[in-house]
Amino acid sequence: MRRTGWPTLQVQHAPGTAEFTETYHQWLDHGRIEVGASKIVPGSFDDLIARFYRSKEWAQIKETTRYTYRGELERFRAKYGERSANTMTARHVANLINKMAATPSAANNLRKRLGQLFRFAIEMGWRTDNPAKSVAGLRIRSKGFATWQEEQIAQFEEHWAVGTVQRLAFDLALYTAQRRSDVRVMGPQHVAGGSIRVRQLKTDKELVIPMHPRLIESILATKTGHLAFVTSAKGAPFSTKSFGMWFAKQCRAAGLVGYSMHGLRKAASRRMAEAGLTNQEIKAITGHVTDSEVARYTREAEQVLIAKRAMKVMSLANLSNSDLAHLPQGTENA
Repeated sequence: MRRTGWPTLQVQHAPGTAEFTETYHQWLDHGRIEVGASKIVPGSFDDLIARFYRSKEWAQIKETTRYTYRGELERFRAKYGERSANTMTARHVANLINKMAATPSAANNLRKRLGQLFRFAIEMGWRTDNPAKSVAGLRIRSKGFATWQEEQIAQFEEHWAVGTVQRLAFDLALYTAQRRSDVRVMGPQHVAGGSIRVRQLKTDKELVIPMHPRLIESILATKTGHLAFVTSAKGAPFSTKSFGMWFAKQCRAAGLVGYSMHGLRKAASRRMAEAGLTNQEIKAITGHVTDSEVARYTREAEQVLIAKRAMKVMSLANLSNSDLAHLPQGTENA
């Protein structure tokens, strides 16, 4: 394997094997550290990040999450790698974050990564403080991934009929309320006793979800893979990223621009809230841990339900008052 600035690695294992994958990720995490080590300025962010990649904390982070974190760290490293890691102040961090005001989510993610680095620097004895801790994140006005409403759901279902792999991917997401990283690996081996067993990649939490009749119908009507219900054109399971891109393309083909698989997870949560399920019941399906996490997905549905109940009470009260006004009124002497 070759990469500019990294050592060439001769891998003795066949691609696709567990040994190959392990060697590859070791190279990703440590390869750059060994190359040109003499060029790394001691005490710099280059030095700190290189050491962080070798740390116990980094090793304990999920592989998919490490991929995201590494991208964020490397973008910062490309600009500020040679600067001292032990002289940065809260004002410096705030300036960096404020310069990214146009992309508040990216700015907040960078603040979190810097916080991790500085905590690691404290453990290393490089610093006694964490300047990122006192810097506030930027306010995000976006509602995040668009939640599918019933009209969008109907539009997708009309375009992609039951029996198509596109519809199966849609039904798996909507009727299990899981993330794309979990939907992509769902297969026949996970089904037993009318339920589908899921071990969430992000949380490592195991769920047993009863299968909705429409999901069962969709699976039975579709030609599926042996290890994954939905596979690429080559017959192999999708990667998380390619699965998301592929599904977004199918949404656009159905005339749904800006909609994603994660929006279906939100739609499933919305439906459960509209059906009157408790937070505890919703969490049993989605795998969320806290009520606040569920609230992010169900807040809109709960507002509608509360408003309907309030209007119903008001209507009954007004009707009663109106009826009373038309009743014959007695007198004190009657």
